[in-house]
Amino acid sequence: MIKNIENIELKYLTINDYQELKQAMIEVYANMQNIYWEESQIQSLITKFPEGQIVIKINNQIAGCALSIILDYDKFDGHHTFKEITGNYTFKTHNSKGNVLYGIEIFIKPEYRGLRLGRRLYDYRKELCEQLNLKGIAFGGRIPNYHKFSDEISPKEYIEKVKRKEIHDPVLNFQISNDFHPSKVMKGYLEGDKESNEYAVLLEWDNVYYEKEKTQAATKKRVVRLGLIQWQMRLYKGLEGLMEQAEFFIDSVSAYRCDFALFPEFFNAPLMAENNHLPESQAIRELAKHTPGIVKKFSELAISYNINIITGSMPEVKNELLYNVGYLCKRDGTLERYEKLHVTPDEAKVWGMQGGSELKTFDTDCGKIGILICYDSEFPELSRLLADEGMDILFIPFLTDTQNGYSRVRHCAQARAIENECYVAIAGSVGNLPKVNNMDIQYAQSMVFTPCDFSFPANGIKAESTTNTEMILIADVDLDLLKDLNQFGSVRNLKDRRKDIFEVRKLR
Repeated sequence: MIKNIENIELKYLTINDYQELKQAMIEVYANMQNIYWEESQIQSLITKFPEGQIVIKINNQIAGCALSIILDYDKFDGHHTFKEITGNYTFKTHNSKGNVLYGIEIFIKPEYRGLRLGRRLYDYRKELCEQLNLKGIAFGGRIPNYHKFSDEISPKEYIEKVKRKEIHDPVLNFQISNDFHPSKVMKGYLEGDKESNEYAVLLEWDNVYYEKEKTQAATKKRVVRLGLIQWQMRLYKGLEGLMEQAEFFIDSVSAYRCDFALFPEFFNAPLMAENNHLPESQAIRELAKHTPGIVKKFSELAISYNINIITGSMPEVKNELLYNVGYLCKRDGTLERYEKLHVTPDEAKVWGMQGGSELKTFDTDCGKIGILICYDSEFPELSRLLADEGMDILFIPFLTDTQNGYSRVRHCAQARAIENECYVAIAGSVGNLPKVNNMDIQYAQSMVFTPCDFSFPANGIKAESTTNTEMILIADVDLDLLKDLNQFGSVRNLKDRRKDIFEVRKLR
């Protein structure tokens, strides 16, 4: 390793660097004859794609280099050769409107190895890929130690042994450590590469920020503002009084430019007071008669206040059976319905409530979301299925009477955020309802949970309300941080699942 380093620079390659670049390639590929680019080829690369050709200079001397082109990758077979991918080394395959950055050269001179300069080159490529909104990076990686084992094992077995650290391959090890994943083995990739027996590994890196070209004048927000409504249970003068209070909260969170308003489970329970003389099972069926009107009003408010409203939950009768359901009222006027799948023993015994059967995610203008009502949050399989569908934010409207019940929801909700690498927002009701049987007391603290990693709060709590106080809680969540976590997190709960020994799947 060289000493007395005065400066390290990452610079665009120029044609004035050619002779030094040529000599560097001759040194790096000493075991391969005449492996260097001609001056005309380097000039072609610089002309076609100048920002794709970079060098690292130490004390003004070339220490390493990375060359690349952009391809319309869909036009190439996965088992391509280096000659094919470069257009017979002319780079006529470069397409500035392509979708993948293809690496055609990367090296560090021997005397500069150990300084992690290769990582700088790869990081530059990743940043360039993101900046150009390309789907990812690909290249054929040499396996220069394979010739030592070619009589004993196949290239596939060799790669597996390298991944398990049973065999040391400095090139492949380095690429895997820089987040590139082996996709397939390509035979006859680079002519004359005897060390690799002319095999190469197709290595790929996916740009998690890639977005397809839009055909509509609409964008998906990456920083999403959540408005959680911690609702005070009180007696109201009918449906009009209840919805007047609901609109007050929607108006408030909308004024803070929130993208979502989350109401608690059974926030409309005060309306049962007018039927408190009836048995509980009949009183809640009377409450269910208000549900269509409430949903219609919420949908109107979602449009007029330009906010997506999650209505918490309400009783609903369907085919003479009683369910606990809620609606996602989008600001574009569309409606989505969700159901509580697991009813509590009390809901079943006192009200005769049935569990629903539909579990799904919802596409919104602020990413893909999931909604689980209260007790459902305590069944981790449900949120895992939603995570597999790409959920970014999980909303949990809840209703708990005691601190014990609240603690179950709260701690399970935080676990869901960690294990599914998503944000979780919970909102509940507080206060008392003296004139509604089976709804006497409520305990709640609304919160927004995050995964626990460096980009997030150390304790996994983004925001929390005051316990047992009517209020709104507003918090911003950055969806791009979830993509970073999924790829580069300290741990990767979704990626590291042992799908070879277990699975979680829907039966219908």
